[in-house]
Amino acid sequence: MNQTCIFEDIPRRRRSPVPRMTKSATEKKRVRRAPQTGARDTPETAPSKKAAKTKDAYQLFAEKVRDNKQLESRWAIMQETRMEYFRGKDFTVFLKNHPELREVLGSDKDLEVEDIVNTLLMKNLLVRCDRVVKTVRPGKKKLSSWPAHLEIYPEQVFSENDAFFAWTFMKRQTLWQAILAFSWPLVALAMCLFPVYPYQCKIVVLYTCAGALLFIVSMLIIRGAIFGVLYIILGKRIWIFPNINAEETTFRELIRFWPKKDEGERPKWTSRLTYAVGAVLIILLLRHHAPNEAARARYQKQVSNIIDDFLEWSPKLALSGMMDKQQTANATEANPPTDVSGTATEEVVEDLNTDASGAAGTEHIAEDLNDEIRSDRFTDEKTVDN
Repeated sequence: MNQTCIFEDIPRRRRSPVPRMTKSATEKKRVRRAPQTGARDTPETAPSKKAAKTKDAYQLFAEKVRDNKQLESRWAIMQETRMEYFRGKDFTVFLKNHPELREVLGSDKDLEVEDIVNTLLMKNLLVRCDRVVKTVRPGKKKLSSWPAHLEIYPEQVFSENDAFFAWTFMKRQTLWQAILAFSWPLVALAMCLFPVYPYQCKIVVLYTCAGALLFIVSMLIIRGAIFGVLYIILGKRIWIFPNINAEETTFRELIRFWPKKDEGERPKWTSRLTYAVGAVLIILLLRHHAPNEAARARYQKQVSNIIDDFLEWSPKLALSGMMDKQQTANATEANPPTDVSGTATEEVVEDLNTDASGAAGTEHIAEDLNDEIRSDRFTDEKTVDN
């Protein structure tokens, strides 16, 4: 969201009256020089420069306050736009703990917190907001400390009592953000070029991604299991790593292990019993439909073959495989099978199996052709019987 610029009325230089033709040359020179000296000594230009300087000072002050991580802030939706906001009571405590930030304001550094915030509001660097949902939700004891949806408050004045203030200017982009923004296209290009990586690089990338995915899924399962056990037995809503699924949060909040105090009411024993019965039924259902050892071995073999094909693929192998298929098709057209048993096709399969090229996809092609031979034999035998 672009900052709303406020242009102040800068007084224009007064034009001197047009000299008459009857004046002498000396008087004409004096008249021509008068606007230049008057512009330097005009007292009206001084306040305008001072106002511009004050505006820049408050802009710099707002940027320094927003970049400081000690002021706790959150992101919310206001008029279909994501806004970063803070609470009025937190801003008062923040300025008391960091008086060095007031030095940017110059002569206004001794102003009260209320006056500083009101000046920021007048310059459209801040806007006061209010929560959209003003009623307590079912199961909660009080309103949320950080609402997710905000609206503009009618009176744009500072207050500490349940008042929220959102920044209205774009945050200054840091060097790391610029580097990350430039590196994302490179990462996308590297992902697209993964099939042409060397085999060792493919192995490293595969096991790294598989390990990260296994870690995330395992953590989410353990997190949900701990929550379910504590909810059913003790009636406590405890989520370890409470901000792990948050869209906008700091790294410190993301890795925070223990959650804050539960503000909701304790659940009834009937709801806890219902969840316990439902969990037991789901576990029994999953166990009943679990695959047996033979099915698991078959799935594992299929997945292993897919991964091997994916890792062993290369442009050279793809071109050689296309040439082999083309040669096989030409040989089949030149020497079609003479009997139902498919002797010619079996000879082609044997040639492929004993080919000296050693291509990785030859064995899979032979297996596919053997399956087709068996299906053709079964179809022919069934036709003969009929």
